[in-house]
Amino acid sequence: MLIIGLTGGIGSGKSTVAELFRQLGIPVIDTDLISRQLVEPGMPALEEIKSSFVNVTTSAGELDRLKLRQVIFDNADKRQQLENILHPRILDEVKRQLSELHSPYVIVVIPLLAEKGKWGFIDRVLVIDCDEQLQFQRTMKRDNQDKEQIQKIIKSQASRQQRLALASDIISNESDLDYLEQQVMQLDNEYRKMASN
Repeated sequence: MLIIGLTGGIGSGKSTVAELFRQLGIPVIDTDLISRQLVEPGMPALEEIKSSFVNVTTSAGELDRLKLRQVIFDNADKRQQLENILHPRILDEVKRQLSELHSPYVIVVIPLLAEKGKWGFIDRVLVIDCDEQLQFQRTMKRDNQDKEQIQKIIKSQASRQQRLALASDIISNESDLDYLEQQVMQLDNEYRKMASN
């Protein structure tokens, strides 16, 4: 089974592209979704986060993402600490899900693929690319966060050039949904051919 690592900066359109592949019958493993499931109440990862970070849960005992995000974006050591808790668990879950799939190829959505190595089982890297200004506008519209916070997130991620340097394939997301769908269908065709060889 061909394993495609899908990546791109915040607001680049990763979720939209992943959904388009899903509509073509291709399984999608989303590391963001896995990350959210790992920190649900009662999960070991959440307990470890609680003991490593102060005041990052709500009164209901759930993870307060906004508070945690503020802590880690202002402190590289804290960010590393959080990654050490979550990344090995995410990797294990991705491998578990992969082992249960039967498909010509699979899409694994990995937002920080360019920033974090350890994805040696990926056969090809698909980068969803768009202009940084467009990323910024989309994220503002979607996340309702302040400009400064979004700029921090964009700065903390790999640059557009770094991501493109890793790309086996590129989807440009600077136009409309029709154009996006065309590119996905073309790649779907190519990936199915590759998988059958």
